[in-house]
Amino acid sequence: MEPHEFWQEIHPADHASSGPYHDRFPARLPDGRVLFLPIRRLGETDRGIASLILNQTAFAVEAVLADLLAEQLAEYAPEVIVGMPTLGLSLARAVAQRLGHKRYVALGTSRKFWYDEDLSVPLTSITSPGTQKRLYLDPRMRPLMMGKRVCLIDDVISSGTSISAGLDLLQGAGLRPVCVAAAMLQTRRWQDPLGLRGALAVGVIRSPLLQVCDGGWDLAEE
Repeated sequence: MEPHEFWQEIHPADHASSGPYHDRFPARLPDGRVLFLPIRRLGETDRGIASLILNQTAFAVEAVLADLLAEQLAEYAPEVIVGMPTLGLSLARAVAQRLGHKRYVALGTSRKFWYDEDLSVPLTSITSPGTQKRLYLDPRMRPLMMGKRVCLIDDVISSGTSISAGLDLLQGAGLRPVCVAAAMLQTRRWQDPLGLRGALAVGVIRSPLLQVCDGGWDLAEE
């Protein structure tokens, strides 16, 4: 598959293989269908990951991911959906709509003049190494969430640093989300940073840590 061809179609269950994998990993949806993800080597190591870039997916694929995530979150009965910037925002909005909400709350990295610095935390991302930002909650949105069942959504939970920052920010605002969610849970690296909070993580698809093998890539021990 060419790079631009990924994430454009969801395939039947029988399209998946058990490995070794060459250039793509077949991530299974809860209903058994398959979304192929490109495999990317981690630096100069023999390890690799299968990645998802939500704003490059076909609209139909994004809609399916939002549908399935909303179905999974229904049991948590969230009353407010909060989105992580930037790729988590479109997913959070779509999930909130499917749950019948009138609006959602978007966190941001751009400080508006009316923001309170106390409602912010440092933010780093594995996909933007070396970049230091701050994550902000608009103080006007805080009353919408107080005393409510809150769910924090990102596009992918990978190293756990971004979603942990979101949880820290909400905790500092006096909020304790009932769950966190993403279109994809990538490897298990996020579990240690989240600690006990990781038990509340919900994902539509999961992708494992991979390692080089004869013939391509295979599952790695984590």
